[in-house]
Amino acid sequence: MYKILRKKIINESVEEMDILAPFVSEKCEPGQFIILRVDEKGERIPLTIADYDREEQSIKIVYQKVGHTTKLLGQKKAGEFIEDFAGPLGKEAPLNKAKRVIGVAGGVGAAPLYPQIKKLKAMGSQVDVIIGARNSEFIIFEEEFRKIADNLYFATDDGSKGKKGFVTDVLMELLEKGNEYDEAIAIGPVPMMRAVVGVTKKAEIATSVSLNPIMIDGTGMCGGCRVTIAGETKFACVDGPDFNGFDVDFEELINRQQHLKSEEKEIEEHHKCKIGLSGGYDD
Repeated sequence: MYKILRKKIINESVEEMDILAPFVSEKCEPGQFIILRVDEKGERIPLTIADYDREEQSIKIVYQKVGHTTKLLGQKKAGEFIEDFAGPLGKEAPLNKAKRVIGVAGGVGAAPLYPQIKKLKAMGSQVDVIIGARNSEFIIFEEEFRKIADNLYFATDDGSKGKKGFVTDVLMELLEKGNEYDEAIAIGPVPMMRAVVGVTKKAEIATSVSLNPIMIDGTGMCGGCRVTIAGETKFACVDGPDFNGFDVDFEELINRQQHLKSEEKEIEEHHKCKIGLSGGYDD
């Protein structure tokens, strides 16, 4: 059993928790994830590590209440326990000190982006961050990024915070103004990451993307997160989740996701879920 140290409601759809997990917090690195079960009869779900505190021995997770398990997790309170919390899983993000890095996040992608940007800042890199969401209510981790980012920008569909438009609109403006970046990190819905790579590839900025949005089982057993990377079949959960964005076959990945749209719509209508966190791009 794993104790919930703290719980924070970010908005109507998203919450965060700090879980007491000594063994996970001792070994984890940015980019890795955990698998949890809320109770002994529950399903296993993967969640990316949003932060960690080795001294407190805690792990921060951020989850979006869109399915049965995440809604069940949302019913838990600080001081209560969850059944299983296994990790760290996946490979740590390949972070190297660079002079200047731009991080781009869509919706809940801001959570897994944060530990990577935090570590790069500690390594001595200058870091700029762009966060996108449908509206200001769904901007997350703003306070956390303000403490570490040299420059923080926002993009919302309705213009309620930052620029009205997509994160790529902000990115292109920065590049047009003469800002130069050695590397970029994009985390969010797959179409958003594809769009960011479309911009950075033209600008010849090495770009890392996290394919955590497509993970299901988290162990490589189900094959649901398979993706073609530089012509080879990989699995986001065991070979990633972070990959060179230039090598990802986004067209194949998005086409495969489209096959599940009818099933996803059925589930969404059945559970009456309202996501609203795409960061300017459809999931």
